[in-house]
Amino acid sequence: MLHGTTRRDFLVGAGTAAIGLTGATGTVSGQQQQQQIRVGVLLPVTGDLASVGVPMRNAALLPERQLNNADTDYQIVTQAEDTQTDPQAGISAAQALVDAGFPAITGAASSEVTIQVALNALVPNQVVGCSPASTSPEITGLRDNGFIWRTCPSDVIQGRVLAQIATNRVNISSVSVMYVNNSYGQSLANSFVQSFNGEVPAQVAFEQAQSSYAAQLQEAMASQPEGLLVIAYPESGNQLFRDYYSSYSRQTQILVTDGLRDPALPGNVGQPLTNVIGTAPAAAGPARQFFAQQFRNAYGSEPGVFTAQAYDATALLILANIAGGARNAGPAVRDNLQTIANPPGQNIGPENLADAVTLVTDGQEVNYQGASSSVSFADTGDITTATYEIFTFTENGQLRQLDVVEFQIDQG
Repeated sequence: MLHGTTRRDFLVGAGTAAIGLTGATGTVSGQQQQQQIRVGVLLPVTGDLASVGVPMRNAALLPERQLNNADTDYQIVTQAEDTQTDPQAGISAAQALVDAGFPAITGAASSEVTIQVALNALVPNQVVGCSPASTSPEITGLRDNGFIWRTCPSDVIQGRVLAQIATNRVNISSVSVMYVNNSYGQSLANSFVQSFNGEVPAQVAFEQAQSSYAAQLQEAMASQPEGLLVIAYPESGNQLFRDYYSSYSRQTQILVTDGLRDPALPGNVGQPLTNVIGTAPAAAGPARQFFAQQFRNAYGSEPGVFTAQAYDATALLILANIAGGARNAGPAVRDNLQTIANPPGQNIGPENLADAVTLVTDGQEVNYQGASSSVSFADTGDITTATYEIFTFTENGQLRQLDVVEFQIDQG
């Protein structure tokens, strides 16, 4: 964290001389009707996160639909690419967006993909990335020159929430941990272990999309813990839970994280997941109900985990681009994200996004109040508040919200 100055001040002072990446219609705001504002979308529609990635992609594209149906001076241009929930595929997809002249990108989803995309495609090309779902604490400390942001909270907080649930809500004193072997899984497992006051008899890493997890489950369950924490993505989770229920009892309390908040999970497993309790970043912003209705109207389905965060990421990138002179230049977008998101300024958000475009074009101070949260950014590029849903699955396979808890994140 920079002391004595804000990230915004530092970047304006240090970065405005950079030319950056300019789109095909680099005219000054107000000089031409229907000027292009370009924003890419980089989310998984195949691979381990496909089931949650498709709704995230749809949400990320919603501001384009909203604004292009409104009377503004801009045409919002998007292009969606599939990361396949794979770092190498993600780098290739990100490079396609970079090469197509997109100065800012909503994505990626998987933390490991976001880290590799940032280091190998976005930061070297001065392109802004704003992830709606990459929660690894490792992202906070990336050497990114201010180009990487996120509208979801760090898993440092989620680990604490899980530890509190284990101790106070389900009253278990021993929990084995199984985690996907990448930055997301490792960091969240570490956060839980550091926060949990009970015993952790086993920590077992596993790879994605394996045909069996019987051996890893045997290692995790060998000491007969009272609880099992599973940090995974849906495709892997389907197989892991099939293997679990074929050999182990529902008497063991299972905890899961946001990666397994998938309404299709019980049906895919073929079992009622009534001994499962989980946590996920929740949509708790002032505009959450408006966003949810817009999502239903556009897609005929309910929004899911991280969808509100995806909407907010795209909306902020559009507004920051306009605030930076609508030049489709990555450094200008970067230097205006805090300007748009943080106080002071007139409150704007999804409900009046077209009006927000006009205010920003006119140079007015605005304070974006989102669907996922109030979306104020710290100097690290992380958000300053976090709200988590505690959920379970019913006997008939439905997701059920048990509680919502809110945290103010210490950025010191």
